[in-house]
Amino acid sequence: MADNGITATSIASVSEANRSRIMRHLYRNGVCSRAQIAEALGLTPAAVTKITARLIETGVIRETGGMEGRKNRRSIGLELNIGSFHVVGVKFARSIVQIGLFDLAGTPLDVRELDKVTEDKIPATLAEIHRIVDAMLDADQSIVAVGMAVPGPYLKDSGRTAVVSSMQGWKRVNFLDEFAHAFRVPVFVEQDARAGALAQCLFDPVNAGADSLAYYLIGEGVGLGVVERGRIIDGHLGAATELGHVSVDVVNGLPCECGNVGCLERYCSATAIHRMIVEAGDLIDGADRLTHAQACRALFAKAADGDERATAIVRKAARYIAFGCVTIINMFNPERIVIGDIGAAAGPLLLDVVRETVDRHVLPELNESTVITLSSLPSDAALGGAAAVAIDRFLERPSAFLEPA
Repeated sequence: MADNGITATSIASVSEANRSRIMRHLYRNGVCSRAQIAEALGLTPAAVTKITARLIETGVIRETGGMEGRKNRRSIGLELNIGSFHVVGVKFARSIVQIGLFDLAGTPLDVRELDKVTEDKIPATLAEIHRIVDAMLDADQSIVAVGMAVPGPYLKDSGRTAVVSSMQGWKRVNFLDEFAHAFRVPVFVEQDARAGALAQCLFDPVNAGADSLAYYLIGEGVGLGVVERGRIIDGHLGAATELGHVSVDVVNGLPCECGNVGCLERYCSATAIHRMIVEAGDLIDGADRLTHAQACRALFAKAADGDERATAIVRKAARYIAFGCVTIINMFNPERIVIGDIGAAAGPLLLDVVRETVDRHVLPELNESTVITLSSLPSDAALGGAAAVAIDRFLERPSAFLEPA
Protein backbone atom coordinates (compact mmCIF):
# COMPACT_ATOMS: atom_id res chain seq x y z
CA MET A 1 0.00 0.00 0.00
CA ALA A 2 1.31 3.44 -0.90
CA ASP A 3 1.87 5.83 2.00
CA ASN A 4 -0.32 8.49 0.36
CA GLY A 5 -3.44 6.45 1.21
CA ILE A 6 -4.35 5.69 -2.40
CA THR A 7 -5.29 2.04 -2.89
CA ALA A 8 -6.42 -0.07 -5.80
CA THR A 9 -9.86 -0.17 -4.17
CA SER A 10 -10.15 3.61 -3.98
CA ILE A 11 -9.00 4.01 -7.59
CA ALA A 12 -11.56 1.42 -8.70
CA SER A 13 -14.23 3.26 -6.72
CA VAL A 14 -13.42 6.56 -8.44
CA SER A 15 -13.40 4.84 -11.84
CA GLU A 16 -16.80 3.31 -11.16
CA ALA A 17 -18.19 6.66 -10.02
CA ASN A 18 -16.98 8.29 -13.24
CA ARG A 19 -18.47 5.48 -15.33
CA SER A 20 -21.77 6.12 -13.58
CA ARG A 21 -21.51 9.89 -14.15
CA ILE A 22 -20.88 9.40 -17.86
CA MET A 23 -23.77 6.95 -18.22
CA ARG A 24 -26.16 9.26 -16.35
CA HIS A 25 -25.05 12.21 -18.47
CA LEU A 26 -25.79 10.29 -21.67
CA TYR A 27 -29.08 9.07 -20.17
CA ARG A 28 -30.22 12.64 -19.54
CA ASN A 29 -28.74 14.35 -22.58
CA GLY A 30 -28.76 11.84 -25.41
CA VAL A 31 -25.97 11.85 -28.02
CA CYS A 32 -22.80 13.66 -26.85
CA SER A 33 -19.21 13.79 -28.00
CA ARG A 34 -16.32 12.81 -25.75
CA ALA A 35 -15.30 16.47 -25.57
CA GLN A 36 -18.78 17.52 -24.49
CA ILE A 37 -18.81 14.87 -21.76
CA ALA A 38 -15.38 15.92 -20.51
CA GLU A 39 -16.43 19.58 -20.34
CA ALA A 40 -19.77 18.88 -18.66
CA LEU A 41 -18.34 16.56 -16.00
CA GLY A 42 -14.98 18.22 -15.41
CA LEU A 43 -13.02 15.17 -16.52
CA THR A 44 -9.91 15.08 -18.70
CA PRO A 45 -10.38 14.05 -22.35
CA ALA A 46 -7.99 11.16 -21.74
CA ALA A 47 -10.09 9.89 -18.81
CA VAL A 48 -13.29 10.11 -20.84
CA THR A 49 -11.68 8.26 -23.76
CA LYS A 50 -10.49 5.46 -21.47
CA ILE A 51 -13.81 5.09 -19.65
CA THR A 52 -15.96 5.24 -22.76
CA ALA A 53 -13.74 2.64 -24.46
CA ARG A 54 -14.57 0.24 -21.63
CA LEU A 55 -18.29 1.05 -21.86
CA ILE A 56 -18.25 0.51 -25.64
CA GLU A 57 -16.50 -2.82 -25.09
CA THR A 58 -19.27 -3.96 -22.73
CA GLY A 59 -21.95 -2.74 -25.14
CA VAL A 60 -23.58 -0.25 -22.77
CA ILE A 61 -22.80 2.73 -25.01
CA ARG A 62 -22.18 2.96 -28.74
CA GLU A 63 -20.76 5.37 -31.28
CA THR A 64 -23.36 7.08 -33.47
CA GLY A 65 -21.18 8.53 -36.20
CA GLY A 66 -19.97 12.05 -36.94
CA MET A 67 -21.36 15.15 -35.26
CA GLU A 68 -20.29 18.77 -35.29
CA GLY A 69 -17.85 19.59 -32.51
CA ARG A 70 -16.15 22.72 -31.26
CA LYS A 71 -14.54 25.06 -33.78
CA ASN A 72 -16.39 23.23 -36.59
CA ARG A 73 -14.37 20.08 -35.99
CA ARG A 74 -16.07 16.74 -36.55
CA SER A 75 -16.51 14.52 -33.50
CA ILE A 76 -17.83 11.03 -32.93
CA GLY A 77 -21.10 10.96 -31.03
CA LEU A 78 -21.80 8.56 -28.17
CA GLU A 79 -25.14 7.38 -26.82
CA LEU A 80 -26.43 4.97 -24.22
CA ASN A 81 -27.46 1.68 -25.81
CA ILE A 82 -31.03 1.95 -24.47
CA GLY A 83 -32.57 -0.94 -26.38
CA SER A 84 -29.88 -3.52 -25.70
CA PHE A 85 -30.53 -3.86 -21.97
CA HIS A 86 -33.83 -4.67 -20.30
CA VAL A 87 -35.14 -4.81 -16.74
CA VAL A 88 -38.15 -6.44 -15.12
CA GLY A 89 -40.43 -4.43 -12.83
CA VAL A 90 -42.83 -6.00 -10.32
CA LYS A 91 -45.47 -3.88 -8.59
CA PHE A 92 -47.19 -5.12 -5.43
CA ALA A 93 -50.33 -3.29 -4.34
CA ARG A 94 -52.93 -4.69 -1.99
CA SER A 95 -54.96 -6.70 -4.48
CA ILE A 96 -52.92 -5.94 -7.60
CA VAL A 97 -49.66 -7.45 -8.79
CA GLN A 98 -48.25 -6.37 -12.14
CA ILE A 99 -45.10 -7.56 -13.89
CA GLY A 100 -43.52 -5.64 -16.75
CA LEU A 101 -40.54 -5.84 -19.08
CA PHE A 102 -38.90 -2.46 -19.81
CA ASP A 103 -36.02 -1.02 -21.79
CA LEU A 104 -33.64 1.44 -20.14
CA ALA A 105 -35.79 4.39 -21.22
CA GLY A 106 -38.67 3.01 -19.18
CA THR A 107 -40.68 1.96 -22.24
CA PRO A 108 -42.96 -0.94 -21.31
CA LEU A 109 -42.39 -3.85 -23.70
CA ASP A 110 -44.66 -6.38 -22.00
CA VAL A 111 -47.02 -5.84 -19.05
CA ARG A 112 -49.00 -8.54 -17.28
CA GLU A 113 -51.48 -8.25 -14.43
CA LEU A 114 -52.09 -11.27 -12.23
CA ASP A 115 -55.57 -12.28 -11.16
CA LYS A 116 -57.00 -10.27 -8.26
CA VAL A 117 -55.00 -11.12 -5.15
CA THR A 118 -56.81 -12.05 -1.95
CA GLU A 119 -55.37 -13.01 1.45
CA ASP A 120 -55.60 -16.75 0.73
CA LYS A 121 -54.00 -16.36 -2.72
CA ILE A 122 -50.77 -14.67 -1.57
CA PRO A 123 -48.65 -17.89 -1.53
CA ALA A 124 -49.92 -18.85 -5.00
CA THR A 125 -49.27 -15.30 -6.21
CA LEU A 126 -45.66 -15.45 -5.03
CA ALA A 127 -45.19 -18.77 -6.84
CA GLU A 128 -46.67 -17.25 -10.00
CA ILE A 129 -44.28 -14.27 -9.81
CA HIS A 130 -41.33 -16.67 -9.59
CA ARG A 131 -42.62 -18.59 -12.60
CA ILE A 132 -43.25 -15.54 -14.79
CA VAL A 133 -39.97 -13.78 -13.98
CA ASP A 134 -37.99 -16.99 -14.53
CA ALA A 135 -39.68 -17.40 -17.90
CA MET A 136 -38.87 -13.78 -18.84
CA LEU A 137 -35.23 -14.29 -17.89
CA ASP A 138 -35.00 -17.52 -19.89
CA ALA A 139 -36.49 -15.80 -22.95
CA ASP A 140 -34.45 -12.59 -22.78
CA GLN A 141 -30.73 -12.70 -21.98
CA SER A 142 -30.55 -8.87 -22.12
CA ILE A 143 -32.37 -8.52 -18.78
CA VAL A 144 -29.85 -7.18 -16.25
CA ALA A 145 -31.94 -6.67 -13.08
CA VAL A 146 -35.34 -6.94 -11.43
CA GLY A 147 -36.89 -4.05 -9.50
CA MET A 148 -39.80 -4.41 -7.10
CA ALA A 149 -42.15 -1.75 -5.74
CA VAL A 150 -43.94 -2.73 -2.52
CA PRO A 151 -46.44 -0.92 -0.27
CA GLY A 152 -45.05 1.19 2.55
CA PRO A 153 -44.06 1.57 5.25
CA TYR A 154 -41.34 -0.72 3.91
CA LEU A 155 -38.59 -1.58 6.40
CA LYS A 156 -35.63 -1.73 4.03
CA ASP A 157 -33.19 -3.71 6.18
CA SER A 158 -35.61 -6.37 7.42
CA GLY A 159 -37.30 -6.71 4.01
CA ARG A 160 -40.91 -6.46 5.07
CA THR A 161 -43.80 -4.03 5.10
CA ALA A 162 -44.88 -2.85 8.56
CA VAL A 163 -48.58 -2.52 7.72
CA VAL A 164 -50.70 -3.01 4.60
CA SER A 165 -54.18 -1.67 5.21
CA SER A 166 -56.98 -4.05 4.12
CA MET A 167 -54.45 -6.72 3.08
CA GLN A 168 -52.40 -7.71 6.13
CA GLY A 169 -51.20 -10.93 4.51
CA TRP A 170 -48.49 -9.00 2.67
CA LYS A 171 -47.07 -8.03 6.07
CA ARG A 172 -46.02 -11.66 6.58
CA VAL A 173 -43.97 -11.71 3.37
CA ASN A 174 -40.26 -10.97 3.64
CA PHE A 175 -39.48 -9.67 0.17
CA LEU A 176 -35.72 -9.99 0.58
CA ASP A 177 -35.89 -13.60 1.77
CA GLU A 178 -38.37 -14.40 -1.00
CA PHE A 179 -36.66 -12.73 -3.95
CA ALA A 180 -33.16 -11.37 -3.23
CA HIS A 181 -31.39 -14.49 -4.54
CA ALA A 182 -34.22 -16.05 -6.51
CA PHE A 183 -33.07 -15.19 -10.04
CA ARG A 184 -29.92 -15.08 -12.16
CA VAL A 185 -29.90 -11.25 -11.98
CA PRO A 186 -29.88 -8.90 -8.98
CA VAL A 187 -33.19 -7.94 -7.35
CA PHE A 188 -33.83 -4.54 -5.75
CA VAL A 189 -36.84 -3.69 -3.57
CA GLU A 190 -38.19 -0.19 -2.87
CA GLN A 191 -41.30 1.35 -1.35
CA ASP A 192 -43.83 1.97 -4.13
CA ALA A 193 -44.15 5.76 -3.91
CA ARG A 194 -40.39 6.22 -3.77
CA ALA A 195 -40.09 3.95 -6.80
CA GLY A 196 -42.69 6.15 -8.51
CA ALA A 197 -40.66 9.24 -7.69
CA LEU A 198 -37.61 7.67 -9.33
CA ALA A 199 -39.70 6.91 -12.41
CA GLN A 200 -40.77 10.55 -12.66
CA CYS A 201 -37.15 11.72 -12.44
CA LEU A 202 -35.79 9.17 -14.91
CA PHE A 203 -38.54 8.89 -17.50
CA ASP A 204 -40.35 12.25 -17.68
CA PRO A 205 -38.17 14.98 -19.23
CA VAL A 206 -40.33 17.67 -17.61
CA ASN A 207 -39.45 16.38 -14.15
CA ALA A 208 -35.88 15.26 -14.82
CA GLY A 209 -34.35 18.65 -14.01
CA ALA A 210 -36.21 19.26 -10.74
CA ASP A 211 -34.01 19.80 -7.68
CA SER A 212 -36.75 18.35 -5.49
CA LEU A 213 -39.74 16.30 -6.53
CA ALA A 214 -42.55 14.67 -4.56
CA TYR A 215 -44.47 11.79 -6.10
CA TYR A 216 -47.89 11.54 -4.43
CA LEU A 217 -49.31 8.06 -4.98
CA ILE A 218 -53.09 7.73 -4.81
CA GLY A 219 -53.56 4.01 -5.29
CA GLU A 220 -55.11 1.31 -3.13
CA GLY A 221 -53.20 3.10 -0.40
CA VAL A 222 -51.71 6.59 -0.24
CA GLY A 223 -47.95 7.03 -0.40
CA LEU A 224 -45.28 9.65 -0.91
CA GLY A 225 -41.81 9.53 -2.39
CA VAL A 226 -39.49 12.54 -2.24
CA VAL A 227 -36.32 12.94 -4.29
CA GLU A 228 -34.08 15.77 -3.09
CA ARG A 229 -31.13 16.69 -5.35
CA GLY A 230 -31.02 13.24 -6.85
CA ARG A 231 -31.37 11.27 -3.60
CA ILE A 232 -34.44 9.54 -2.20
CA ILE A 233 -35.47 10.48 1.34
CA ASP A 234 -35.99 7.12 3.07
CA GLY A 235 -35.31 7.63 6.79
CA HIS A 236 -33.59 5.45 9.37
CA LEU A 237 -35.61 2.26 8.77
CA GLY A 238 -36.84 3.15 5.30
CA ALA A 239 -40.24 4.29 6.53
CA ALA A 240 -39.94 8.03 5.93
CA THR A 241 -42.53 10.11 4.04
CA GLU A 242 -45.46 7.83 4.99
CA LEU A 243 -48.07 10.47 4.21
CA GLY A 244 -50.93 7.97 4.05
CA HIS A 245 -50.69 7.45 7.80
CA VAL A 246 -50.73 11.12 8.77
CA SER A 247 -53.97 11.76 10.67
CA VAL A 248 -56.34 14.35 9.21
CA ASP A 249 -58.95 13.79 11.96
CA VAL A 250 -57.55 12.84 15.36
CA VAL A 251 -60.89 13.29 17.21
CA ASN A 252 -63.57 11.61 15.12
CA GLY A 253 -61.43 9.91 12.49
CA LEU A 254 -62.02 6.52 10.92
CA PRO A 255 -59.86 3.81 12.54
CA CYS A 256 -56.89 2.58 10.53
CA GLU A 257 -55.16 -0.78 10.66
CA CYS A 258 -51.91 0.99 11.56
CA GLY A 259 -53.47 1.71 15.00
CA ASN A 260 -54.04 5.41 14.31
CA VAL A 261 -57.35 7.13 13.58
CA GLY A 262 -58.21 9.51 10.76
CA CYS A 263 -55.32 8.48 8.50
CA LEU A 264 -55.32 10.31 5.16
CA GLU A 265 -55.57 7.09 3.13
CA ARG A 266 -58.90 6.29 4.81
CA TYR A 267 -60.42 9.26 2.94
CA CYS A 268 -58.84 9.53 -0.50
CA SER A 269 -57.22 6.23 -1.53
CA ALA A 270 -58.81 4.15 -4.28
CA THR A 271 -59.98 1.84 -1.49
CA ALA A 272 -61.70 4.75 0.29
CA ILE A 273 -63.23 6.05 -2.95
CA HIS A 274 -64.55 2.56 -3.70
CA ARG A 275 -66.17 2.48 -0.26
CA MET A 276 -67.89 5.80 -0.95
CA ILE A 277 -69.16 4.46 -4.28
CA VAL A 278 -70.67 1.39 -2.62
CA GLU A 279 -72.22 3.53 0.11
CA ALA A 280 -73.85 5.66 -2.62
CA GLY A 281 -76.03 2.66 -3.52
CA ASP A 282 -77.07 2.57 -7.17
CA LEU A 283 -74.46 5.01 -8.51
CA ILE A 284 -72.50 2.25 -10.29
CA ASP A 285 -74.07 -1.13 -11.00
CA GLY A 286 -72.32 -4.00 -9.24
CA ALA A 287 -69.81 -1.69 -7.60
CA ASP A 288 -69.25 -4.11 -4.73
CA ARG A 289 -68.03 -6.76 -7.20
CA LEU A 290 -65.51 -4.49 -8.95
CA THR A 291 -61.85 -4.06 -8.08
CA HIS A 292 -60.89 -0.75 -6.52
CA ALA A 293 -59.35 0.39 -9.81
CA GLN A 294 -62.39 -0.63 -11.86
CA ALA A 295 -64.78 1.14 -9.49
CA CYS A 296 -62.70 4.32 -9.57
CA ARG A 297 -62.47 4.34 -13.36
CA ALA A 298 -66.24 3.95 -13.61
CA LEU A 299 -66.75 6.79 -11.14
CA PHE A 300 -64.34 9.11 -12.95
CA ALA A 301 -66.06 8.42 -16.27
CA LYS A 302 -69.45 9.36 -14.77
CA ALA A 303 -67.98 12.52 -13.24
CA ALA A 304 -66.46 13.49 -16.61
CA ASP A 305 -69.94 13.10 -18.14
CA GLY A 306 -71.37 15.52 -15.57
CA ASP A 307 -73.02 13.11 -13.12
CA GLU A 308 -73.57 15.20 -9.97
CA ARG A 309 -73.23 12.40 -7.42
CA ALA A 310 -70.06 11.08 -9.04
CA THR A 311 -68.64 14.60 -9.20
CA ALA A 312 -69.39 15.12 -5.51
CA ILE A 313 -67.44 11.99 -4.53
CA VAL A 314 -64.48 13.00 -6.70
CA ARG A 315 -64.47 16.50 -5.24
CA LYS A 316 -64.66 15.13 -1.68
CA ALA A 317 -61.67 12.83 -2.24
CA ALA A 318 -59.82 15.61 -4.07
CA ARG A 319 -60.11 17.93 -1.07
CA TYR A 320 -58.38 15.34 1.11
CA ILE A 321 -55.75 14.81 -1.58
CA ALA A 322 -55.29 18.59 -1.59
CA PHE A 323 -54.63 18.72 2.15
CA GLY A 324 -52.02 16.03 1.58
CA CYS A 325 -50.40 18.47 -0.88
CA VAL A 326 -50.55 21.19 1.77
CA THR A 327 -48.66 18.90 4.16
CA ILE A 328 -46.12 17.95 1.47
CA ILE A 329 -45.42 21.60 0.67
CA ASN A 330 -45.05 22.62 4.31
CA MET A 331 -42.85 19.64 5.20
CA PHE A 332 -40.64 19.28 2.12
CA ASN A 333 -41.04 22.45 0.04
CA PRO A 334 -40.67 20.52 -3.26
CA GLU A 335 -40.27 22.19 -6.61
CA ARG A 336 -42.82 19.80 -8.12
CA ILE A 337 -45.60 17.53 -6.80
CA VAL A 338 -46.72 14.81 -9.22
CA ILE A 339 -50.00 13.03 -8.39
CA GLY A 340 -50.15 9.53 -9.81
CA ASP A 341 -51.61 6.03 -9.79
CA ILE A 342 -55.34 5.18 -9.77
CA GLY A 343 -56.53 8.51 -8.36
CA ALA A 344 -54.76 10.56 -11.02
CA ALA A 345 -57.20 9.18 -13.62
CA ALA A 346 -59.81 11.58 -12.17
CA GLY A 347 -58.04 14.15 -14.33
CA PRO A 348 -58.69 17.90 -14.48
CA LEU A 349 -61.58 17.80 -12.00
CA LEU A 350 -59.30 16.44 -9.29
CA LEU A 351 -56.44 18.77 -10.19
CA ASP A 352 -58.68 21.86 -10.17
CA VAL A 353 -59.95 21.06 -6.65
CA VAL A 354 -56.41 20.38 -5.45
CA ARG A 355 -55.10 23.68 -6.81
CA GLU A 356 -58.04 25.70 -5.44
CA THR A 357 -57.57 24.20 -1.98
CA VAL A 358 -53.80 24.62 -1.96
CA ASP A 359 -54.21 28.24 -3.06
CA ARG A 360 -56.29 28.89 0.07
CA HIS A 361 -54.16 27.03 2.60
CA VAL A 362 -50.50 27.45 1.66
CA LEU A 363 -48.32 30.52 2.16
CA PRO A 364 -48.19 32.47 -1.12
CA GLU A 365 -44.40 32.26 -1.40
CA LEU A 366 -44.45 28.47 -1.10
CA ASN A 367 -47.54 28.04 -3.25
CA GLU A 368 -46.17 30.12 -6.11
CA SER A 369 -42.93 28.14 -6.19
CA THR A 370 -44.59 24.69 -6.30
CA VAL A 371 -45.90 23.11 -9.49
CA ILE A 372 -48.63 20.46 -8.99
CA THR A 373 -49.36 18.15 -11.93
CA LEU A 374 -50.81 14.74 -12.74
CA SER A 375 -48.42 12.01 -13.83
CA SER A 376 -47.98 11.87 -17.60
CA LEU A 377 -46.05 8.60 -17.73
CA PRO A 378 -47.44 6.09 -20.22
CA SER A 379 -47.62 3.20 -17.76
CA ASP A 380 -48.52 2.85 -14.11
CA ALA A 381 -45.90 4.93 -12.32
CA ALA A 382 -45.40 2.41 -9.52
CA LEU A 383 -44.84 -0.41 -12.04
CA GLY A 384 -42.58 1.89 -14.05
CA GLY A 385 -41.05 2.83 -10.72
CA ALA A 386 -40.16 -0.78 -10.02
CA ALA A 387 -38.31 -0.75 -13.34
CA ALA A 388 -36.76 2.62 -12.45
CA VAL A 389 -35.31 1.13 -9.25
CA ALA A 390 -33.49 -1.49 -11.32
CA ILE A 391 -32.40 1.04 -13.96
CA ASP A 392 -31.12 3.45 -11.31
CA ARG A 393 -28.95 0.72 -9.77
CA PHE A 394 -27.69 -0.20 -13.24
CA LEU A 395 -26.67 3.40 -13.88
CA GLU A 396 -25.14 3.70 -10.41
CA ARG A 397 -22.88 0.62 -10.54
CA PRO A 398 -22.62 -0.50 -14.17
CA SER A 399 -19.62 -2.78 -13.68
CA ALA A 400 -21.63 -4.99 -11.32
CA PHE A 401 -23.91 -5.91 -14.24
CA LEU A 402 -21.66 -5.94 -17.27
CA GLU A 403 -19.21 -8.27 -18.90
CA PRO A 404 -17.34 -7.47 -22.12
CA ALA A 405 -19.60 -8.11 -25.14
